[in-house]
Amino acid sequence: MRALLLSRLVKGELSRIPRPPPLLLMKYASLSSSAHSEDEPTKKKRKRSDCHILGPDLPDIWTPRSSAPPVPSSSSQTHVNDELIPTIIDGKSIAQDIRTVVAEEVRKMNNAIKKVPGLAVVLVGQRRDSQSYVRFKTKACEEVGIRSLLAELPEDCADDEVLNTVLGFNEDPSIHGILVQLPLPQHMDEEKILSAISLEKDVDGFHPLNVGNLAMSGGEPLFIPCAAKACIELLLRSGVELMGKNVAVIGRSKVVGLPTSLLLQRHHATVSTVHAFTKNPEDITREADIVISAAGVPNLVRKSWLKRGSVVIDVGTNPVEDPNSEHGYYLAGDVCYEEALQVVSAITPVPGGVGPVTVAMLLCNTLESAKRTHELS
Repeated sequence: MRALLLSRLVKGELSRIPRPPPLLLMKYASLSSSAHSEDEPTKKKRKRSDCHILGPDLPDIWTPRSSAPPVPSSSSQTHVNDELIPTIIDGKSIAQDIRTVVAEEVRKMNNAIKKVPGLAVVLVGQRRDSQSYVRFKTKACEEVGIRSLLAELPEDCADDEVLNTVLGFNEDPSIHGILVQLPLPQHMDEEKILSAISLEKDVDGFHPLNVGNLAMSGGEPLFIPCAAKACIELLLRSGVELMGKNVAVIGRSKVVGLPTSLLLQRHHATVSTVHAFTKNPEDITREADIVISAAGVPNLVRKSWLKRGSVVIDVGTNPVEDPNSEHGYYLAGDVCYEEALQVVSAITPVPGGVGPVTVAMLLCNTLESAKRTHELS
């Protein structure tokens, strides 16, 4: 085959292979133009904004290891009888610190150019949990001075209605971020709707180009998905080492599980993805130094799933029916909290853990989008 190709190349036959039409080439060029047309200062600004979240860009070089078996050390033995006093990772406090910084940046922008960041939220249907999340997001915007718009559409509306709403926000210069609250009703084409959001306004970070750049070593997504960004922020602010650690991510959704796994790999962690078809998931999580659960199943992770001294980030925010509760339900995490407290070294509560920081990351992404639009440092 190689000889045949060489002979055809010599004869000039390969030059007659059909090429894509110019219009297609222009389309490809336009998709990457935002990355290639930026000047160096703009690139550096973007690198500085999320460099700690994206992790160190290190070469993947293997170091030869000795073939001799390791010699056990008495100091390295685990003392199973030592009492663990777990740290409760306070997401509310961390989120408040972040919001304070965002509010100051918004104030400076308003003073400098008389404009503030704008966020548009599209809510389809009447899911109670989605309505609750949207309330948190719009309230958080109000607190830091970000302008928010809410478009509410009925459960049975057509895809085109949602698409037209998104396209309208794409064209609105006062809107710097657009998010479509997930999940959408089952009859809708989620991929089509999310892909319609302008790349420059995709503050949820779900656009295929943003996800692709996140997956590439050294790639620079315009936005990192907020929940994944929140998980890494919580770990870093808590002083948890990621490089070389075994991490089990429970769930592989594009909202949390997948981008979180990609981010952890950027921090050079060894990542295992556990999902509904994984055999013996507890055996995998029991080997993990860090467990991040985003399965959406209340109390899925029990004490027997966790290694002593591990760190748990519980992304699950599951409404559980409770007629005695004020709203008729309460929120439970994926991790059985009371059991986990007996073995972990640190854990996020539900509520009050990942959720507030996720909203804070959304505010950060919206602010970053506005600063990029108005060419502010």
